[in-house]
Amino acid sequence: MELTPETVAAERARVRENETIPALMNDVRSRLGPLFGVEVDRVSAEQYRQEVDAVFSDGDRAVNVAALCGILRDLDCDGDYPGFVVDEFLGRKLAATIAGGEPHATLAEATFHFADVHTHGEPGDAAGADDLDAALAAGFQTRLPGWEWTETDSPFAVE
Repeated sequence: MELTPETVAAERARVRENETIPALMNDVRSRLGPLFGVEVDRVSAEQYRQEVDAVFSDGDRAVNVAALCGILRDLDCDGDYPGFVVDEFLGRKLAATIAGGEPHATLAEATFHFADVHTHGEPGDAAGADDLDAALAAGFQTRLPGWEWTETDSPFAVE
């Protein structure tokens, strides 16, 4: 894999136009909300694309997101299970990198595992393909508004 500004731009376009991710984000939100006793706003395709643009506008983050996406897209392992640990590791890291700093990075990693359980690739897909989708959904849904607790000031701030 060679990363250049052009390959990062191509990855941005690929991620931005992935129409399955907003639907997957909304599925994750609709499943998680009731578990926490909250209503979580849906995410539009346009909100997703704007957030992709924001992530890829930060060059340091963009190159890492592009690399992790590329690795997961091509990662395969005969029988899948021997590659289970590496695709889970890379998926968590991608979700956290997209989400940003703490506490969002940890939330995105946890959400990745939840999304991954509900995300399945097509026969013949590389083993990492469904982890890529789950990581994109987890990372971007964590960044986007809709969770009440992220839209208010923390009661733990000390003046």
